[in-house]
Amino acid sequence: MNVEAANRTEPVRVAAGPDGLNCLCSAPVDPGPNTPVLVAVHGVHRLAEDYFDAFAPLVRANDGLLLVPIFDRERFPDYQRLGRPDRGRRADLALLSLLPEALDLFGLNDRPVYLFGHSGGGQFVHRFVMAHPRHVSRYVVSAAGWYTFPDDTHAYPWGTGGMLGSSTSFRSGDYLKVPGCVFIGTRDRRSGPNLRRSTAIDQQQGVTRHDRAYRWAATMNELAIDRGLSPPLSICEFRNAGHNFKGLVRNADAHVAAWSFLTERAARWS
Repeated sequence: MNVEAANRTEPVRVAAGPDGLNCLCSAPVDPGPNTPVLVAVHGVHRLAEDYFDAFAPLVRANDGLLLVPIFDRERFPDYQRLGRPDRGRRADLALLSLLPEALDLFGLNDRPVYLFGHSGGGQFVHRFVMAHPRHVSRYVVSAAGWYTFPDDTHAYPWGTGGMLGSSTSFRSGDYLKVPGCVFIGTRDRRSGPNLRRSTAIDQQQGVTRHDRAYRWAATMNELAIDRGLSPPLSICEFRNAGHNFKGLVRNADAHVAAWSFLTERAARWS
């Protein structure tokens, strides 16, 4: 692992794993067995610094480790969908390679992490959980454009039919046990150029990010109940909020709500 800086009050930039995945880090002062680890994943504009700036004060105040991976366009053009065959490198496997090295660098043993992702990062996060549930303790999906539904009759990434790769499969009995929360703004209903649209996707998921968040969460929860499991997902709706991450942080304290959900099992999230 390459470390470019070691100041614990400023971003530590590291690169790890065979893919050399770059990551911005905020290190714990006194690492231990209960140190929380948050991985915050950027959207398609890849503004990793915005996510670091939002979460670093919260994580530092709780002596946690913050990791903000940077999925560059050249190597990870398909990171939202984890990196399908012939569409760049596998973003999920790059993160899996980075995690143990980063934890070891800061004196931590391997452990499940908290995941947060907004927009394109939300796409990555929910698919990562579905593919690698044992590596995640809790997660937040914020304003994802569209979702992979737990439906084996449709091919990935629309559904979970087939396999993402020879080393990856989707086991609903595992990923439905991971608690999550879906964030969405009440005004996040615009259909811009970054929102994937097709007749099939609209019929399955809805037309807006707002509709799609509710429909995916309901489908996941219904499947869990059918399997005899507790529904894993809750919804956190931000009134009069749109899509922009910095706006959600500035006007709705979305980062605070995310940290609260990820690190607390309060009744408000049940």
